[in-house]
Amino acid sequence: MIADRIAFIAHDGKKADMVAFVMKNKKIINDLDLKVITTGTTGKHLERAGIEVYKKYASGHYGGDQQIGSRIVEGKVKMVFFFRDPLGKHPHDVDVSSLMRICDVKNIPLATNPDGAELMLKGMLA
Repeated sequence: MIADRIAFIAHDGKKADMVAFVMKNKKIINDLDLKVITTGTTGKHLERAGIEVYKKYASGHYGGDQQIGSRIVEGKVKMVFFFRDPLGKHPHDVDVSSLMRICDVKNIPLATNPDGAELMLKGMLA
């Protein structure tokens, strides 16, 4: 099965950074011709910024991270951008760890900050 989706997730304290990153790299993201999937609240922020979101799953703390993880297991996700807030407390940290683990198990590129994400995107175009 060919991966045809790119996932965007951001902790609350990083949603503005995610929107700024996506807006800055909108052309590259469009050129990759991948469907954008997100957790719920991140997707709402991206849609408000004019980004087309193919599918919004539940918010992370309601299982959205796990839903995206299941798409990874199905072979439907090409890369994950998860802007994490390393200084915040997150009651669903176990879900975050699980998502990161499945990215490692399935060898899915994962960026957790804007600089890493930009390098990953540019690498996809090379």
